[in-house]
Amino acid sequence: MTQHPLDLATHLTPKGNGRLEGHTSPGYWNMMGPFGGTTAATLLRAALEAPQRLGDPVALTVNFCAPIAEGMFEIELIEARTNRSTQHWMIVMRQGDDMVATASAVFAVRRESWAHQPAALPKLPPAETLTPMDTVGRNAWLSRYEFRFAEGAIRFEPREDDKPDSAYSSLYVRDLPERELDFTALAALSDTFLVRIFQVLGKFLPAGTVSLTTYFHTDAAGLAAQGTKPLIGTADSKVFRQGYFDQTAELWGADGQLLATSVQTVYYKA
Repeated sequence: MTQHPLDLATHLTPKGNGRLEGHTSPGYWNMMGPFGGTTAATLLRAALEAPQRLGDPVALTVNFCAPIAEGMFEIELIEARTNRSTQHWMIVMRQGDDMVATASAVFAVRRESWAHQPAALPKLPPAETLTPMDTVGRNAWLSRYEFRFAEGAIRFEPREDDKPDSAYSSLYVRDLPERELDFTALAALSDTFLVRIFQVLGKFLPAGTVSLTTYFHTDAAGLAAQGTKPLIGTADSKVFRQGYFDQTAELWGADGQLLATSVQTVYYKA
């Protein structure tokens, strides 16, 4: 294989007039469709590869409008506005006549400035002391990542009681096979935390992300410095109510820099 599975899964072929064509990947398949992180990464890659792209992504919001079927899809990329410091993109994914996902992305050229990081790096044991999660026989996308949980490991067997558990998880995570970190990979990694209601109730039930926003806190050089080292990740939720809940996540580099934060709204039926 000459390309990483993520590069193959997010590959896009330009068709002219701001339109690109891609294909879902069986290697990143989830329960009913492609892993949402792959969809987010694909939509971001459309803007990343635009010839007129300015700087690096600062924010990406993806709205999952409908189930994405296996097969071809088309992306429409629109440069909504470019200012002196920021560039705004609108991105639409379609399958046939169906709009299945939309996104907005903000890019900017980062400049050196006063910096301050009030957030504290989570304290985890060394990665090598934690056992990787066994993903054999699970949804295909899980095998595309290495998960080493320090707290709040994914439970695949239902709990005997219905008492809500903590929504918090902390872990080391990275691509499998190993891959140099870039914005495409980081966009996908921001969605690698299973929806929190599975963790809280200890069972799987109908649920799915409706909207995911990822904020990027470094430039391409900052990601390149990470190399293939695992990221430290945390995920949590604050409220489950009336069929929807929030989910927040952080992704930290090996040098203690906060690389990305995300928040998503998730539908559930319970």
